[in-house]
Amino acid sequence: MYRYAAFVLLLASGIAVQLSHGVEVRVTDSEDKLCIYANVMVNFSVSYEVSGNKTETAEIELPSKVTTNGSDCSSTSSMLKINFGEGHSWSVNFTINGSNYEADSITFAYNLGDKSLFPNATSNDTIPVIVTPEISGVVKDTCYSCKSSDTIESKMVNQTLWNVLIQAFVSNNSKSENITSCAADVPVTPAPPTTHAPTAAPTTKTTPAPVPTTTPTPTLPPPSVGNYSVKRDENSTACLLAEFGLRIGVKQGEKYQEMNFDPNGTSVTGKCGDNSSDLVVTSNTMTIMLTFTNDTKKFRLHALNITGKTSSGAVFSEANTNLSLWEAAVGASYMCNKEQNYTITGALTLFTFNLRVQPFGVKKGVFSTAEECFLDSDLSFLVPIAVGVALSFLIVLVLISYLIGRRKSRTGYQSV
Repeated sequence: MYRYAAFVLLLASGIAVQLSHGVEVRVTDSEDKLCIYANVMVNFSVSYEVSGNKTETAEIELPSKVTTNGSDCSSTSSMLKINFGEGHSWSVNFTINGSNYEADSITFAYNLGDKSLFPNATSNDTIPVIVTPEISGVVKDTCYSCKSSDTIESKMVNQTLWNVLIQAFVSNNSKSENITSCAADVPVTPAPPTTHAPTAAPTTKTTPAPVPTTTPTPTLPPPSVGNYSVKRDENSTACLLAEFGLRIGVKQGEKYQEMNFDPNGTSVTGKCGDNSSDLVVTSNTMTIMLTFTNDTKKFRLHALNITGKTSSGAVFSEANTNLSLWEAAVGASYMCNKEQNYTITGALTLFTFNLRVQPFGVKKGVFSTAEECFLDSDLSFLVPIAVGVALSFLIVLVLISYLIGRRKSRTGYQSV
């Protein structure tokens, strides 16, 4: 995501740099010894009020330049505080619990007076948001590691963490090479089959049991297509339109499962903004939030957040706030009737069917002219033709080379 040289600046004064895999910081104590090490990637999605009782959504990435002023270390508790931008900070409190340590809370404070991130905000206050992470049971003198994406939700802010590596209590002035992994990163090992002691062969004649037949896993039918719309208020026409069928693929440990999103009985909420619009659809088992942004010329799907339960009852939550999908001109709609699939995170795959969206520039509550995806266009049939022509040309070249080689070989024998 970032293309910076991989170097580290020690943080006696509290300055850090962004590596290609995250922000790496080193906090030293009063004796200038390393006491906290962290390498993290964090994105924030913040909803804030603008004039007219409306809200906008700001998508924030932890930037390249940060400081750790305000961080603190002791033998029983420590706090990592990362400061960035114009008065924003992200901090984690850690405490010792027996032979382990854990994170008690995460505090994200954002300054609405920073108009570069929060344009048209009606307030200039700094708002703290405190949440409780699921970081516990970290063995002393080890680093907590979690490569999987984890979204922590609150009323106005979603925080997405991934590629996290933190050691809150560093000893011997050096980061430990030992790791305590989060549950999401630990593969699930299936239990070995139960074996039974052999029994004596029966003396009576028995009829062999029929060989059992295996039932193949049924293929899911195409998902139903839902029609969704968002209005600015009850008396206005739709300002955001969407219709699609969705299938969600979720990987948990070694198990992968696909589910169709059922549009029947869903609730629809969202908002329409000048540069950012949201669509939130909620069924009995799943909530999907799509965030669209535009650069005044083109719009795209920028963020996707899905939480829900699988058919087995397992809870999942996956998000990606750095997407660039379904791009079309502002004032037009994006359409793709063919099935498409996207890898959203390492654990989440999204399949779309009969997709059409328009998050900006909707007039009279109906879709504008559509920009088709490549799969729907008349040019898509040229791809297999081009591949066939290239392969045919390659075969001809190989055949010509072979014939020339044989001719030269025969000439050589005749000259002896």
